[in-house]
Amino acid sequence: METPASLRLVGLALSLTLCATAPAQAPSTSTPAPPALALNDSGYFATPGLDVMLADDFYPEGHQGGVSVIQNGRRVATNGDLRLEPTPGQWSPIPRLVERTVDAATGTISAHFAYPDAKRDRTGFNPILYPDLAFDYTVRIAPAPTESTAGAPAFRITVDLHAPLPEDWVGRVGFNWEFFPGYLFGAVYDLDGQTGLFPRQANGPTALNPQPTNLDKVIGDRVLPLPLASGRRLTVAPDRPDQRLSIRAVRGDDLALYDGRSQHTNGWFIVRATLPGGVTAGALEWIVSAATLPDWQRDPAVQVSQVGYHPAQPKFAVVELDRRAPLAASVRLEHIHPDGTVTTALTQPATAARWDGDFLRYTYLKFDFSTVTTPGLYRVRYGDDATSVTFRIDPDLYTRDVWQPTLETFLPVQMCHVRVNDRYRVWHDFCHLDDALMAPTDFNHFDGYTQGPSTLTAFNPGDFVPGLDRGGWHDAGDHDLRIESQIHTVYGLALAWEHFGIRYDNTAIDQARRIVELQEPDGQPDLLQQIEHGLISIVPAYESLGRLYRGIITPSHRQYVLLGDPTAGTDNVSGGTDDNWVFTEDNPRREIDTAAGLAAGARALRHFNPELADRALTIAIALWDHTTGDQPAHRITAAVELLLATEDERYATWLRTHADAIAESFERTGWAVGRTLPLIDDAAYHETLNTAARANATTVAAQAAETPYGIPYRPAIWGAGWNIQSFGRRAYYLHRTWPDLYPADYYLNALNFVLGCHPGDNPLSFVSGVGANSVEVAYGINRADESYIPGGIASGTALIRPDFPELLRWPYLWQQTEYVLGYGTTDFLTLALAAQHELSLADSP
Repeated sequence: METPASLRLVGLALSLTLCATAPAQAPSTSTPAPPALALNDSGYFATPGLDVMLADDFYPEGHQGGVSVIQNGRRVATNGDLRLEPTPGQWSPIPRLVERTVDAATGTISAHFAYPDAKRDRTGFNPILYPDLAFDYTVRIAPAPTESTAGAPAFRITVDLHAPLPEDWVGRVGFNWEFFPGYLFGAVYDLDGQTGLFPRQANGPTALNPQPTNLDKVIGDRVLPLPLASGRRLTVAPDRPDQRLSIRAVRGDDLALYDGRSQHTNGWFIVRATLPGGVTAGALEWIVSAATLPDWQRDPAVQVSQVGYHPAQPKFAVVELDRRAPLAASVRLEHIHPDGTVTTALTQPATAARWDGDFLRYTYLKFDFSTVTTPGLYRVRYGDDATSVTFRIDPDLYTRDVWQPTLETFLPVQMCHVRVNDRYRVWHDFCHLDDALMAPTDFNHFDGYTQGPSTLTAFNPGDFVPGLDRGGWHDAGDHDLRIESQIHTVYGLALAWEHFGIRYDNTAIDQARRIVELQEPDGQPDLLQQIEHGLISIVPAYESLGRLYRGIITPSHRQYVLLGDPTAGTDNVSGGTDDNWVFTEDNPRREIDTAAGLAAGARALRHFNPELADRALTIAIALWDHTTGDQPAHRITAAVELLLATEDERYATWLRTHADAIAESFERTGWAVGRTLPLIDDAAYHETLNTAARANATTVAAQAAETPYGIPYRPAIWGAGWNIQSFGRRAYYLHRTWPDLYPADYYLNALNFVLGCHPGDNPLSFVSGVGANSVEVAYGINRADESYIPGGIASGTALIRPDFPELLRWPYLWQQTEYVLGYGTTDFLTLALAAQHELSLADSP
């Protein structure tokens, strides 16, 4: 579930509707044959209404990879590849991509795969237990024009084995193809005359697994899925002209249609055919035809902030168009009056608004309406039919319902070791009061934690470690406490308190009774209470262990995949097999990073909880003094925060001595170091930083010009939200120090992006419950209910490589809609508070 930060790459945002019955445009009365599938410049097969890709992505556990189909603007099928199980789960064996080849001469795309993947076999993040099986194979796709029918172009999928399968594996290795459930609920299918309905929930029957491989792995390992139907030809949604897709098995065993949710709650529908024995070339061959709408084009998308705009901030809308679509006459801003009348506040010819650049698969217009400052209700209209959501222009825009849900709901809901009440609702009961036992040594946990040959403490494996049963926040939906998520949350909240001093109070937190009451003030600033909650996890744990914990996490798969109330995974009585494990590590970089957050947290709590603040600062200094082996660039932020916390000249001396390292790492550390200029009276130091700031500003300006959104943004597999927010937070602090080099537009554009002005045909706010439309099915402890936690910030739109942005309405895609602690939460708070604070100053006479 939880995925390493290295995979959380900058992404894009496209929200697709759950409703599968409404086509993007009405079909015409005639159905002329579309142009044949052909290789395009991006290296996949395309024709209007249909794109077919192979191995542009390789992220099978995230439902991205293998053979993928985008039909009439929606990604309906993916992960077409060989798998060892009918309905594989997160820790099931996956192949290794060896090489991808595009052969323009033969009009073929092929991918060479192999089992096992040695880099993931019992090692690394999310280690996989591979069986004793090694084989290579090639998957090929190519157009099949002779199989095409009017309105339904066809292509061929072929699997070639490099050697016959071992006899023991015949009938167990199969080609799986996954279909997104959200487009199929209520749709029908026909498989050799067997008809059925794609069910909204997974239904029986299933069969008991006579040889479960690991009873602790997941509950699904105890059962075997049974196919919904089997045969040689499957037609999906035969009654829907925008969604009809047919698969005919030419070679290989029969097709079997499975509901992957019968074993794994986050599964998709799967079409599978096993491979016969004794064959190599052409072990499997399918013909696939997919219906396309006549002259299909993607509808225009008008992208704005779902919250609206302060009169003083830059204001622009982005219009995203199919590249084949002609431009409409104009883009205009409409003012909606109280009596319902609509007047035009500003208009611009579409040709003048066209953004001059090449980005993704679309044409973009950028419509700037910053000159409009009159408060009121507005919408942007492109042409006659495409409009944005209605939004506000209001000087009080950020004073309610923007950053507040994150502070008053999301953070309290994520709090560990407490009961969280929300009026009539209980988000979760008392949890993990039995924390924690020392983890086993020489152990690689299934969520990526590792423990070496020593515990690095006085505790032996299995010993109870005191001091871990208070504080902290559950990370996303996994219920674990990672040191980086804990300290980054503290750090971000501490800086927010320091710079904005928000005394907002709408949560009652009683640490003595472990009770949290939402929507109930208690006379204490919520920001300070949350900082305190983080530090009472980190500080006593350090004092008990003699070092930082790496993480505190459940020991079993069954507990780990728990959906809902975390209390169900623990009996709160120390000494049982359900108790969490605590891991340690020797990681100088993470220790120094924690020192920075502890120093900032100590400053914030200096008057609120001085005893805890003193202990936190003592640990921060000890980490600085005793940690060795890290690079100077890694120590810069800690030196900054310790200087600000102590005003000790030794930290100023260290920063002056390492000015060159600061300049080299300015993109990452300049935002923090700029805050030391008033404290370090050294002309050479100032000049080094100013020179680095000028050079970095030139780079940022060039990168911001690469997209119509006015910020550096280079899409990749993971959603964009967290990285865009991170850029915005850095840009804000750079603006405070060097306003002439880093205009406010950068951080305000980042906020605008997160709140809805980003790629996609349904521009949602990534912040759940914030704005007119937002991510309301997200990956948190609530995901089984297909609901959201107000104020949680999703990872955002992912990129289906090479050029298709996507944000599915689905609760189990962590690279699109996962919540996270740390900067992914606090950076949004910082951006929204900065907008409220700085724009209010701009409004002042």
